[in-house]
Amino acid sequence: MKKFEVLIIGGGTAGIMVASQLKKARPSLSIGLIEPSETHYYQPAWTLVGANTYDFADTARSMGTLIPQGVEWIKDYAASFDPEQNIMVSASNESYNYQYLVVCPGLKIDPTLVDGLEEAMDKDQVCSNYTDPEHTWEVLKNFKGGTALFTQPTTPIKCGGAPQKIMYLAADHIRRSNLADKSNIIFATPGTVIFGIPRIASTLMKVVDRHDINLRFGYELVRVDANKKIAWYKMADHEKEYNHKEVEEFRENGLIGIHYDMMHLAPPQSPPDFIKNSSLSNQDGWVDVDHQTLQHNTFKNIFGLGDVAGLPTAKTGAAIRKQAPIVVANIMKLMDQDLLTDRKYNGYSSCPLITGYGKMVLAEFDYDNKFTPDPKLKQMLVFDSAKEHWRLWILKKYVLPYLYWNKMMKGKDV
Repeated sequence: MKKFEVLIIGGGTAGIMVASQLKKARPSLSIGLIEPSETHYYQPAWTLVGANTYDFADTARSMGTLIPQGVEWIKDYAASFDPEQNIMVSASNESYNYQYLVVCPGLKIDPTLVDGLEEAMDKDQVCSNYTDPEHTWEVLKNFKGGTALFTQPTTPIKCGGAPQKIMYLAADHIRRSNLADKSNIIFATPGTVIFGIPRIASTLMKVVDRHDINLRFGYELVRVDANKKIAWYKMADHEKEYNHKEVEEFRENGLIGIHYDMMHLAPPQSPPDFIKNSSLSNQDGWVDVDHQTLQHNTFKNIFGLGDVAGLPTAKTGAAIRKQAPIVVANIMKLMDQDLLTDRKYNGYSSCPLITGYGKMVLAEFDYDNKFTPDPKLKQMLVFDSAKEHWRLWILKKYVLPYLYWNKMMKGKDV
């Protein structure tokens, strides 16, 4: 049985960051990283790919070039855990022993949770930046008017603002293509507000007005009829509407159906099955960790971070940027003194909300949904990131990808 001082599950943002920071801090550590994929993607740029303002190829790097030297890459899937014995078993039935386990495999795109979605995904007029942003651009490029429907699920999702970002870019494209008078843009969401931070929401409502978007709150997507191009919704008690548009609608068995000429959606997302079915998960299937230390609530030599962690904050790369150093510091102090550090994760996350070509708002917040803008933004002459700014677009398109590949992935402080 192969033994490691630290075993990391997942080669995404969290896994590579933790591996890189551990190796920089303690080069002698024996670290294993289990990840079946040959390619690592910078997914935050997929919104831009979907609007034809970023090259998809530039979002991809070979996994082998990112895993730090001295970290053993196990090209396999994690399958099950025996945390009492400090053992992880892979899909190929290999067993691995660890002193410390870091669980960060990301989440699972799960279209099966909406009837008909699996058959409709990434085909014809149904697109998603979460799965195939190049198809999103094909759909948007070929849109000639009608109803452009944007929607999101009731499940937690990667970057909760992503379903809006592509909508604003699409609205901008539709206007530039002289199709605005022939189009109705609808955002149907199960939520109650456009965004949970009032200052950001105030700005976004102005963006909604500028793009003449119909907002529909309390809409839960339950079925997609790809043949008839109808999205069926169940209505919540908090259902309300803003800027109503007359579009082709249907009523059936208590549901409301909206005909679409294009639909972009964030598909339902869930914890991976091997996490959900393990003793590491909480009642909702996510890794059960302390919200501040990221240490597992039952197994003290296990840490969870990233999208799979059961934390009441947005699932973003920005959150991982703050989580990874805390996990690394805690593991090293446990090794040395059998204690945790005093460092606490406050729930920081951020959502770069693109509001059109060349415009962006940056929502940064913590567990309390308190707006917490980074003071470094003033160096970019951005003094209120709750308002649209072209410099924030530069940050999104150029600065953040550079920092990701050259700093975060190499274990450097950002």
